[in-house]
Amino acid sequence: MNNELREIPVYLFTGFLDSGKTTFIQSVLESPEDNSDKRTLLLVCEDGDIEYAPAKFTSDNVIIEMIEDEKELSKALLSSLAVRHNIDDVIIEYNGMWLLESLFRVLPPNWIIAQELCFIDATTFEIFNKNMRQQTFDKMKTPDLLVFNRCVRGEFDKNAFHKEVRIASRKVQIVYEYGPDDVEPDIIEDPLPFDKNAQIIEIKPEYYAEWYRDINENPLDYEGKKVIVTGRVALVEQMPRGEFAFGRHVMTCCIEDIQFAGLAAYWKEDYKYKVGDWVEIKAKIKNEFSDAYREKGPVFHCTHVKKVDPLEPEVATF
Repeated sequence: MNNELREIPVYLFTGFLDSGKTTFIQSVLESPEDNSDKRTLLLVCEDGDIEYAPAKFTSDNVIIEMIEDEKELSKALLSSLAVRHNIDDVIIEYNGMWLLESLFRVLPPNWIIAQELCFIDATTFEIFNKNMRQQTFDKMKTPDLLVFNRCVRGEFDKNAFHKEVRIASRKVQIVYEYGPDDVEPDIIEDPLPFDKNAQIIEIKPEYYAEWYRDINENPLDYEGKKVIVTGRVALVEQMPRGEFAFGRHVMTCCIEDIQFAGLAAYWKEDYKYKVGDWVEIKAKIKNEFSDAYREKGPVFHCTHVKKVDPLEPEVATF
């Protein structure tokens, strides 16, 4: 089959330099289970202290390619590597200093992320998170599994680590590695700070960011529910009559990533508010198609819209 048409699974490994990515990938490629006829492209995006030992791989069909500069990443390059080596799957050891958007933006359409693992050195996590917050946060947003390795019992605050990951993602699975064959899964519960099973869900201003993420990740949980929430009018004239965009600016990581987190809303009355106004709305939520989303999503059918004073702070955070 044409290599540009068939799906190619991608196994993505992220984390900062010396976080254990190379060691883990080496162990995977040494596993007897990896001894097959499939051709694997190993893309290495950083040069650490540990080097790969291809002689120990159980398969002779692993092709190693280096990408030393983030500017080299392109759809054309990746597609050409797939064709040149006639690959069946891809392993990417990603550079911890590069944002994942640089990679996701150039992945060929038939390269499908099958699994993403992030490795973080527990002994340096707090330092990296403080001094390189954007890069650290970026790596915690999308992995299926996040491994805190080099953990020492009693010498780190598991709850603090857990909280930092949950700010980035509520779905990533977390494990703590204390040594070979000594791994502890994170079982800390994450109760929502509001009751989404209440007859009327009232979202306090300080919980807007978490609520917005939850309603987008789990829209069916809110189908038919009623909500009271405060935010800003974003769009009116550009939308169909009776429809407007409603939401707040949300900061998830740092000032540079502040974005407007909005939802589509319908209001049967003649609309008399303008862009930027702060309003409290009461609405019934339906998961339906909206031109604003160009797909199905949570839509507010308002029964009440009232102008209110601006919230302080104006930007919502987790």
